[in-house]
Amino acid sequence: MSTKDFVEKDYYKVLGVPKDATEAEIKKAYRKLAREFHPDANKGDAKAEERFKEISEANDILGDPKKRKEYDEARALFGNGGFRAGPGAGGGTFNFDLGDLFGGTQAGGGGGGAGGFGGGLGDVFGGLFNRGGSTTGTRTQPRRGQDLESEVTLSFTEAVDGATVPIRLSSQAPCKACSGTGDKNGTPRVCPTCVGTGQVSRGTGGGFSLTDPCVDCKGRGLIAENPCDVCKGSGRAKSSRTMQVRIPAGVFDGQRIRLRGKGAAGERGGPAGDLYVVVHVDSHPVFGRRDDNLTITVPVTFTEAALGGEVKVPTLGGPPVTLKLPAGTPNGRTMRARGKGAVRKDGSRGDLLVTVEVVVPKDVDGKAREALEAFREATADDDPRAELFQAAKGA
Repeated sequence: MSTKDFVEKDYYKVLGVPKDATEAEIKKAYRKLAREFHPDANKGDAKAEERFKEISEANDILGDPKKRKEYDEARALFGNGGFRAGPGAGGGTFNFDLGDLFGGTQAGGGGGGAGGFGGGLGDVFGGLFNRGGSTTGTRTQPRRGQDLESEVTLSFTEAVDGATVPIRLSSQAPCKACSGTGDKNGTPRVCPTCVGTGQVSRGTGGGFSLTDPCVDCKGRGLIAENPCDVCKGSGRAKSSRTMQVRIPAGVFDGQRIRLRGKGAAGERGGPAGDLYVVVHVDSHPVFGRRDDNLTITVPVTFTEAALGGEVKVPTLGGPPVTLKLPAGTPNGRTMRARGKGAVRKDGSRGDLLVTVEVVVPKDVDGKAREALEAFREATADDDPRAELFQAAKGA
């Protein structure tokens, strides 16, 4: 948060409390709003996440008596974007550019306007925004770590049942040589261009402005006087680590899994980024998959299909199941073994879809041939293609 934001934002309005609210009232309002807009209760809602940040920022200022006092005084002086001059200026109102005031430009020259603040409001409110160290001016902002992406290949069984796998990651992390400061001596200074915010604003006309990363400090808000030999003053260095990642049961080939907070480390207390893992699944020699169901093709003999019977079917990682095959089962019929499929998100399992494949023997001789010859004679009047030809004529 820049000093300009500090003056222009109405934190009392953000929390919905009056300016004379007690500490208890502020705390109560903050807790109520934090519960309502917390990211865990509004997953994927960017507006709620932004609102939660505003609420936290307001509580950080108003919840601290010292900060609140400085905030109230600053708002009284500069809340409207102008500065009320003293008697030497005729009692009028000078409309100063707040960006110049906060950037350290003298306002009003030697007149009675703002000559007492020639060092810029960054010095006036330095105690509020500086969190220790030798730096002065606006507090540098925490920066979220980068999101990382990796790939992992699972066996068919691991994808169905879930697995814990090692993943090696390479990312930028705080430089160990300089403790992430970028400076050999560990004492970087606040960037004078962006006053430690890491961002600069530029006007686009019509009263609008755009914010860009500061080119002088590359968005860090800090500049190293004696750049670290390892990270060259960036405060970040390449780091490799191996972590054990739990892949949930039931993942599909090509699925992208998000692991919150497992990405690159943040800067200056900022949160870590997220890790995205793309899953590849090897095929299985016997089983296939259709959504949450597993599939298998089971060969049966001609007599089993014609006369019916019981057929044992293997399952993935479990004991076989026995399916009852009705008499006259046609080739390609699919039966269902419930609860023998892949794990669903709710912990239940899909089904095993069993497709029957009637196997015709290649060589038939002896008694088997005699029996088939007798069967052919007994069923000579049954023509399985009669309906086919009849339908063809009708078309």
